[in-house]
Amino acid sequence: MEAVKPKKTLVEETYDILVDAICTGEFRPGERLNQDEIAAKLNVSRQPVNSAISILKANGLVEDTGRRSVVVTRFDHDLFRAIYDYRRIIEPFAVRLAAKHLTIADRKQADKVLRVGQKALERGKLGELISADMLFHELIYRLSRNLVVETSMRTNWHHIRRSMAEVLRDPSAIVPVWEQHTEIVETLFDGRTNTAAQIMERHIENSYQSIIKVAASAE
Repeated sequence: MEAVKPKKTLVEETYDILVDAICTGEFRPGERLNQDEIAAKLNVSRQPVNSAISILKANGLVEDTGRRSVVVTRFDHDLFRAIYDYRRIIEPFAVRLAAKHLTIADRKQADKVLRVGQKALERGKLGELISADMLFHELIYRLSRNLVVETSMRTNWHHIRRSMAEVLRDPSAIVPVWEQHTEIVETLFDGRTNTAAQIMERHIENSYQSIIKVAASAE
């Protein structure tokens, strides 16, 4: 049985919708967010929209323009480089930690995540691909059984999620991403820990290069 999940507040639901819109490109970097239009489209009052935008601002996903409006934050190359430098260290480390205490239940969970990814790949919808990618990396953090790993990655998760969207926006990167996910799972559960960690490190580096490629083409 799965635990009962608490119902989200209207502000949380509005925030999630806006984050999805930013990550999938419905709202592009530099685009102004009109609170009245968003409220009308979501059929809510301005209050949850304003509160959600305040959270987006605190998380660095939107910024003030100085004219009583906000725009989607443009990509900060230094920030994304710093995040990926961190991921290159932490995620292979999480793989090595996970290898120490894998269970049959873990394998079933990993196979389920891979199936979700394969289904998203077949459907080709960006939102589903992002969600499936998040599920995979969250799985690795969780399998590490290290709360510091999970917590530290969650701190910048909104930026990581946005970066995933940029990677998956590149058609040439989509299939390799899921091939590498499968490779990581297979080598990890086969006991080839070093190989799994190396593939993860390469996976993160490839993702970063895809981001640079997409960001450069948008400038």
